[in-house]
Amino acid sequence: MPHPKTTEEMMAAAGPIEKNLSLSLLQITEAAAVASAYQVGKGDRKYADHVAVEAMRRVLNHIDMKGTIKIGEGERDEAPMLYIGEAVGTGNGPVVEIAVDPLEGTNLAADDINGSIAVMSMAEKGGIFYGPDIYFDKIVVGPKVVLYEKKTGEIINLDAPVIQNLKIVSKALDKKIEDLVVVVLDRDRHKQIIKDIRAAGARVRIIPDGDLLPGVMTCFEDSGVDVVMGAGGSGEAVLTASALKCLGGKITGRLVLPSVANEKSEDEILKEFAEKLPRLQKMGIPENEIDMIRETDDLVPGKDVIFAATAVTDGPFMKGTKLLGDGDAYMTSILTGSSGVVRITQSIYVKDKENKSFSV
Repeated sequence: MPHPKTTEEMMAAAGPIEKNLSLSLLQITEAAAVASAYQVGKGDRKYADHVAVEAMRRVLNHIDMKGTIKIGEGERDEAPMLYIGEAVGTGNGPVVEIAVDPLEGTNLAADDINGSIAVMSMAEKGGIFYGPDIYFDKIVVGPKVVLYEKKTGEIINLDAPVIQNLKIVSKALDKKIEDLVVVVLDRDRHKQIIKDIRAAGARVRIIPDGDLLPGVMTCFEDSGVDVVMGAGGSGEAVLTASALKCLGGKITGRLVLPSVANEKSEDEILKEFAEKLPRLQKMGIPENEIDMIRETDDLVPGKDVIFAATAVTDGPFMKGTKLLGDGDAYMTSILTGSSGVVRITQSIYVKDKENKSFSV
């Protein structure tokens, strides 16, 4: 059995982006989380997202780097800031590609429900999939399942019956199928997969929004999440893949038109396909590759990858951003990179340091 890597060896394995920009990435997600925190529970998801975008962009443009948004708020005509293709940073420093969701779980934040986060990842040039704004039908699993696949040749397969995939996860995690927890978004398109999961004997945790963080949780033992299944946003899939790349987990899936995922009529599917095809081709996705299976390294081919997420509302292992008064804020974040180092940090932002004391 190989000897476990020392801390020094893990840090030495970090690439220049991880070494030089990790703290900056954390500052960016924290700024977005603080801005969003002022809108938690106010019911206006669009404005909560708007202030997160503004805050994130302000900090991004003070960072010494030549950044390009590859996964962002949408096309330039639809999104005034952090649009796909936007250049960010000072223009000095390393060339990086960026995937960003300033407020993942906008409805969760607006209604003060657990699970909303500010999230971003970075990689070297060519390191992040240039993803279209459509759905990605997926299965997400953690490192133990990946290791089991390598040892046995039994592979998680999006086209296989649900019970077959759950049997693999069951054996990999040394759990009964009845003890597995599968997270699925609460959408009409997932009615059948929910039935199939329950018919296999596993438990389903249905969530209203935000399946990115549950995807990350599959990489942590005793997190309460073993698998994530179902179709969500392709941008969120790329961000999930960024975290999995750092943590050793796996995402497998394919791009899916919303009309297909939601089982619309053939005419509606053909109409949407005709509308989306030019954009897909512009992004380098030919017609015959739209529905190909894509895995972690397809979505994030980069070697030097960093991922950060800051909780806006409470989550399973991160406390949400708390406003302490006088402009102060307290927050919890996760930061990880290709070296394998994972940091869960607590930060306090102090607007006025005079005559203040803090307990930890």
